Amino acid sequence: MQLFTTSEAAGYLRLKERKIYEMVAEGSIPCTKVTGRWLFPKVELDHWLTTSIQRPPGLSRPEPAPIVAGSHDPLLEWALRESGCGLATLAIGSEAGMERFLAGEAIAAGMHLHALDNPEADANVAMLEARNDVGDAVLIGFCRREQGFLVPTGNPGKITRIEDVLEKHARVCMRPKGAGAQLLLLALLNRSRATLEAVQTGPMCPTGPDIAQAIRAGRADTGIATRSVANSAGLDFVPIVWEAFDLLMRQRDYFRPAMQSLVQFLRSQDLAARAGEMGGFDLSTAGTVRFVN
Repeated sequence: MQLFTTSEAAGYLRLKERKIYEMVAEGSIPCTKVTGRWLFPKVELDHWLTTSIQRPPGLSRPEPAPIVAGSHDPLLEWALRESGCGLATLAIGSEAGMERFLAGEAIAAGMHLHALDNPEADANVAMLEARNDVGDAVLIGFCRREQGFLVPTGNPGKITRIEDVLEKHARVCMRPKGAGAQLLLLALLNRSRATLEAVQTGPMCPTGPDIAQAIRAGRADTGIATRSVANSAGLDFVPIVWEAFDLLMRQRDYFRPAMQSLVQFLRSQDLAARAGEMGGFDLSTAGTVRFVN
């Protein structure tokens, strides 16, 4: 996430620093305070500017990019290709994907969030219920997925839970900040009353397949990813939780031909057969409306 200082934000918005401080005091500009300094996330400023645009009557909003941004999922990638919807995927993590979506840079966001105090909770719906800046939104279920620890064949480290990871100083693949798997790791550590500093960190891995490759190459001992990734890579899998994987989009975009092609495909026998082959998927929520704002 790109963060601006007060002077940088002033330059970006073409305002004087004094005006920025006035807006901070009024609470009219998105910002955060870290160690006494005001910082301004660029993505939040962009969203703030976009949502405050005054349009003449009859002028429509610009079309969002035909991209499903957010969390990586091999079954979703396959569905986007096979459905013929014409949408691309951008694997940047759940929270980053949502920010791209809010900024109008993606037509949808794939997400699987986890609450710090309860990794089993339905955090996707809870997050949307708690926010007031996601208007005209609909959350469509894609699947439920089994997440767990990927380990080498035979599980030589005998890892069965997060406490084993800590006690054995296993090298753990990290995911980018805000990625669903990283949020799950933080939730597991919080439940064990541990912090990320207690973890023997391994390489940074943007996606589940990257974690599998790092483990197979001996650069890491474990990492959190889906059962389907473990099956594909020939690794052992230690289950942790079943999670909701959903697609967030605007209600108006839900009815566009591209999105309708994808949503209809979610109920197909082809997708069900593919999910069965890959393993670790439950399609009971596929295509259902899980939240509307």
